[in-house]
Amino acid sequence: MNADTPSSRPLPLPLAEAQARILALAPVLPVEMRDAAQAAGFYLAAPLAAVRDQPGAPLSAMDGFAMRAADLPGPWRLVGESAAGHPFGSTVGTGEAIRISTGAMVPAGADMVLLKEDSAATDGTLALTGITPSPAERHIRPRGMDFAAGETVLHAGTRLNAATIGLAIAAGHDRVPVRGPLRMAVIDGGDELAMPGTVPGLHQIPASNGPMIAAMAAGLPVITTRIGPVPDRLDALVAAFDAAADADIVVTSGGASIGDHDLIRPALAAIGAEIDFWRVAIKPGKPLLVARRGAQIILGLPGNPASAWVTGFLFLLPLLRATLGAADPLPRAIAVPLAGPMGKGGSRMEFLRAQWDGATVTLDGLQDSGALSPLARANALVIREAGAPPAPAGTAVPIYLTGPI
Repeated sequence: MNADTPSSRPLPLPLAEAQARILALAPVLPVEMRDAAQAAGFYLAAPLAAVRDQPGAPLSAMDGFAMRAADLPGPWRLVGESAAGHPFGSTVGTGEAIRISTGAMVPAGADMVLLKEDSAATDGTLALTGITPSPAERHIRPRGMDFAAGETVLHAGTRLNAATIGLAIAAGHDRVPVRGPLRMAVIDGGDELAMPGTVPGLHQIPASNGPMIAAMAAGLPVITTRIGPVPDRLDALVAAFDAAADADIVVTSGGASIGDHDLIRPALAAIGAEIDFWRVAIKPGKPLLVARRGAQIILGLPGNPASAWVTGFLFLLPLLRATLGAADPLPRAIAVPLAGPMGKGGSRMEFLRAQWDGATVTLDGLQDSGALSPLARANALVIREAGAPPAPAGTAVPIYLTGPI
C-alpha cells in the first residue's frame, strides 16, 4: 500500500518556481566543434565574431552601369564590364562607364550605378534616358554593410537554423562550437499499455505517450531511446532505469502519482535517485516529478496524454533546450483576443487546448486530460491564471503557440 497521506505530501509548486528549479538542474554537456552545415538545431556554445567584412568590397545591388557621379548627365564611353566573380581590372576614369551585374564589384573610380532601364547603350556610348539614383550611391552595397570583421554576428545560446548557419558561414566560420547531441531515454510504463503494432484488448490502450514524447524533441539534437512498455512491477521499472543509465535525461510517463500502482517514486528510491520536487500547481499536469541520479535528470510526466504533452511543453522542452545551451529555453507567451467567452479560473493555473486562426483564439470544447484529439486540433495553449475572473469574447489573453496556423 502507498504510505502517502495528505499531510505528508509537499504543496504543489507554482509554475515559475518549478521551471526555475528544473532549469537549474540542466546537465552540462561538453562543447564540441561541428561543421556549420551540419549544425541545424544546435545552439551556439560561444559567441561568433566575423573574421571578414561582408561584403568584402563595394558591390552593385542592381544590373546597370557604373561610373562617376561627377560626370552626370553623360554621355559616357563604355570601357569594360564587371560581373559577379569577375571584377573590372582597372579604374573608371572621367567620362567612362562599365557594364555591371548585380553582386559584381564596383571598380575604383566609380561611385554610382545607373540602372539599365534608365540608360541606352549604342556603339560603345552610354546615354542617360531616365532618372538618376538619389543619392548617387543608392544602388551600391558598401563594404561591411552586413557586418564588419571583429563584429559579433551571433551570440552564445543562439539556435542554429537556415539563416544563422548562413550567417555563420558568411562570417568566415565553417565550424561552430555547440553542445550535444543530448541523450534522452523515454520510459513508457503501465500494465494497460499494448505494444505498438499489436491489437490492444478492451482493458488496454496503445502505448502512444512514448512516441509522442520522443516526437516533441524532433528538430533538436537529441538522440532518443525508447524503453517499454514496462509492466507495473518495481523490478521491471528498476531494470528500465538501469537500461537508461547512460542517458543525460530520462523521461517517464505515468506512475508518478499516489495510487497503489504508481511505482516511480519507489523505483527512484531503489536506484538511489533523489527527488528534487514533486507536484506543480497546474492543470493538467499536477503530478509532475523531477529527480536526480548523479548528473542524470529524471523527469516523471503524468500518464494522461494531455497532461504528458502539456508538462512536456512546459518542462521537458525547456530542459532540453537549456541542456543544449539555449539562451532563452522557456516558451514565450503572446496576447490575443478570445473568439468566445471563457469561464473563471479554478484553484490552479490552467493550460487550455485551443485553435489560433491568426486573429482570435478559440478554446476546444473538450479539455479532458485523457483526450488526444484536442491536442491534435490545437495550435495554442491558452493560459488561465488560478482564480481568474470570467472573460468575455474579445478579451486579450496570454497564449503559447504550439504549432502553425
